Amino acid sequence: MNKVVVGFDFSSGSAYAVDLAIDIANRWQSDIRLVYVKEKNENEASIRSEIERRNAGVAHLLQGIRLEYVLRQGNPAEQLARQAEEDDASLLIVGTHGMSGMKKNLLGHNTYKTVELSPVPVLLVREDFNINKDLETIVVPIDSSDDTRQKAGQAATFAKTFGATIHLLGLYTSSSKEVHATVDKYINMVQRHFDKTGVQYQTKFLEVGKNVTLDTLDYAYAVHADLIAIMTEQESSLSNLLMGTFAQQMLTQSKIPVLTVRPRRVLADTVNY
Repeated sequence: MNKVVVGFDFSSGSAYAVDLAIDIANRWQSDIRLVYVKEKNENEASIRSEIERRNAGVAHLLQGIRLEYVLRQGNPAEQLARQAEEDDASLLIVGTHGMSGMKKNLLGHNTYKTVELSPVPVLLVREDFNINKDLETIVVPIDSSDDTRQKAGQAATFAKTFGATIHLLGLYTSSSKEVHATVDKYINMVQRHFDKTGVQYQTKFLEVGKNVTLDTLDYAYAVHADLIAIMTEQESSLSNLLMGTFAQQMLTQSKIPVLTVRPRRVLADTVNY
């Protein structure tokens, strides 16, 4: 696995992100790159001193991997995305009460922008989530959009890493027979992929009410999920599934860590995990 990149700004949320990154990176045997995006007038020497002090405090947790850091300056979302690209990272982790420029808001513009710009999957974790709990249950919602299946590959990686069970959630966002048939087809394709790769899963179909985000979260809470995997874009035909609404609602409202996957453009009938 390539590096795990973590956004850090001394907030408790970003400290949680570092803790989670260490757990994941140890399992993947990946080095960690901690990224601090500094403001123009901040004292670089004091920043480096404090980061090095904190890194020394968690050094005993590293199992054959390295924890490095870099200071960057500029727009936080852009800088994190660039670092992830430069490192050819496997994952970018952000604490939702962290990142420079986000200190006044639990979830701000920089979080959404990071998700949109990142060339790699982004894992967002709230500071009030119990990261000491084993990752046992992952919810993967599947709708009728062409890209929806692409999150399955990343979810499978986490499931195999932690020995977790995936809950495939087929979302019927319309009463249309065509929509139902498409969701059924995509669920079947993902199931076949999981069968081949030895991923444990179970499947549930859900008739969506007024808000697909709330329905998905209600299910995730009911099964005590530890992670929800979503695409940064969903069905463009439904207003509450656009990046501006569905993903933002999920990132804002979910008390569960959210893994966001940026879609690659593929043919509708091509399985690409």
